[in-house]
Amino acid sequence: MQSMKAVMWGFLGVRKKSGLQEDVASLSFVHIIIAGVIGALIFMGVLLLIVKVVVSH
Repeated sequence: MQSMKAVMWGFLGVRKKSGLQEDVASLSFVHIIIAGVIGALIFMGVLLLIVKVVVSH
């Protein structure tokens, strides 16, 4: 869950330096990669859903 939180902050582009240092110290690189891929897939799914809803009307 902490990995997903860190990735979401990364998507937004807003993060305090202290939060970044905590993430670097406590999170695994593999967990960040997996959370990033899952976050990107969710983001693309939401965008596709929005496009389908707009185009259908």
